[in-house]
Amino acid sequence: MLEFVIARNPDEGSSLPYLIRLPLGPRGVALKTRETWPRTAKVYCHRADEWPDDLDVLDRIPVRSCVRRGAAVDLVLDRAREHRSQFVFTQARGREVIFWQSARTAKQARPAVSVPTARAAGRVLEIVVDSHERYAWNFAGQQATTARRALPAGDYAVEVDGSVIASVERKSLTDLVSTLTSGKLRYLLADLATLPRAALAVEDRWSSVFKLDRVRPAVVADGLAEAQVRFPTVPIVFCETRQLAQEWTYRFLGAALAQHHEDTHGDRRTAELPEPGEVPLPTAPVHPSVRTTSPVGPTAHRPPVAVVRAWALANGIGVSDRGRLRPEVWDRYLAAHPVPSDEAGDAGVG
Repeated sequence: MLEFVIARNPDEGSSLPYLIRLPLGPRGVALKTRETWPRTAKVYCHRADEWPDDLDVLDRIPVRSCVRRGAAVDLVLDRAREHRSQFVFTQARGREVIFWQSARTAKQARPAVSVPTARAAGRVLEIVVDSHERYAWNFAGQQATTARRALPAGDYAVEVDGSVIASVERKSLTDLVSTLTSGKLRYLLADLATLPRAALAVEDRWSSVFKLDRVRPAVVADGLAEAQVRFPTVPIVFCETRQLAQEWTYRFLGAALAQHHEDTHGDRRTAELPEPGEVPLPTAPVHPSVRTTSPVGPTAHRPPVAVVRAWALANGIGVSDRGRLRPEVWDRYLAAHPVPSDEAGDAGVG
């Protein structure tokens, strides 16, 4: 029986992480590719020099038909979903270019966006990929490294001291619908809800829910709404394409890691500020009308800015977390802490 084979590309330096083999000719046609199926957009392919014998094979799928028609190869697999696709061989700038497409991706408009290259939360992430994830994102376009091991929930996570602090479950729309209609989505979200931060990223548009033909769109829409209400701490995010879902996951995990460090170690800008009552309040503040070396009086009688800021926050007065305080904040502080008459004379107030 003819087979369509998907394997990992042993060349770790290649930007095309997968190898596929089309059952054409005596030895087949080997191609390097970025994805394992054209789910959301056309997939670029490149001819492979050979098909090694010791490859890490990910999948073998029986083939119903594989026929070359002119510049295209029509492939039909023997499975229920994701079974029809086409490989288009063309020329661009004097070299061969191969695109792998399905009927869905051929008519789907690609978003006119480019993914940024800046680091998420200003750091290089180490993303843990669940060992059960078959066609995992590699985050090749992001500033991140990956490691594979079993995760308690989700497909992609960041850890601190061996504990998962944030995780993202990845779903194609087909997989999401199957999980929802089988009743497994509630259990999946329940597992994610046990983590400090978690989300579910969908590699498709929300509008695609209403184009479903094998299940009523209203059933899916109601099921997703119910799941989101039941598990409000686990957002379900439609990211339009596989590429954008990967980018959103990268940014989400980076933000979660930054927030974890802030919650654990505190914000450096506010950590230096004393809590209300920790620092004794001065007994001789000087009215701002006395202009010497400071807008609030001589240095010897001036309360520390941190003390006034802490007092303002404790009394519900909005102030910035650093920098100068507004004159009205000083006025209210000084009105609440009047200068004793004997010390006011020494300060030049009287």
